Amino acid sequence: MKKEILVFISENYADWESAYICSELNKPETEFIIKTLAVHKNPIQSMGGFTVVPDYSIAEIPIHFHMLILVGGTSWLKGENDDVKQAVDLCIKKGIPIAAICDACTFLADKGYLDEKEHTGNSLAYLEEYAPNYKGSKHFIEKQVVSKDGLITANGTSAVEFAKEILKYLQVMQENKLEEWYQMFKIGFYKE
Repeated sequence: MKKEILVFISENYADWESAYICSELNKPETEFIIKTLAVHKNPIQSMGGFTVVPDYSIAEIPIHFHMLILVGGTSWLKGENDDVKQAVDLCIKKGIPIAAICDACTFLADKGYLDEKEHTGNSLAYLEEYAPNYKGSKHFIEKQVVSKDGLITANGTSAVEFAKEILKYLQVMQENKLEEWYQMFKIGFYKE
């Protein structure tokens, strides 16, 4: 049986931020399968116009899953995703890794999850402005992605780096294959 990776999506989510990682993890030859999680099971439309019916609502979150991925989008700063805190708390309690990108990091910062953890986000100034309860500035690292102790954070310009770090964490590819994958999607076949 494949290990479920839950990807939290919300109205107007940034579909490209999860595209690289979901397509790799969901390949038949991996031991993983992607399942979507949302506050409710109503159809959700991404920023790119894709409509998705979530596999699970927060109320139906499975007991066993292997990672929680929080995707950015415009609903985070509006407080529309606050119910996902239940899933984050469950992950922390059970030691399940969490990966967050863009404004999902801002959410984690505002709710205190990044106060004592090394992390990144859109920028330190951004977190301080849009996460009023944030107290983790001394742990902020100016990098595209930061992975430490089962917490992966990334800024909104780093979908490829985010995917690479999750693939590395889950040991989906050998290191040399992962580097080839990264170079292909970051640089392409031809340098301009």
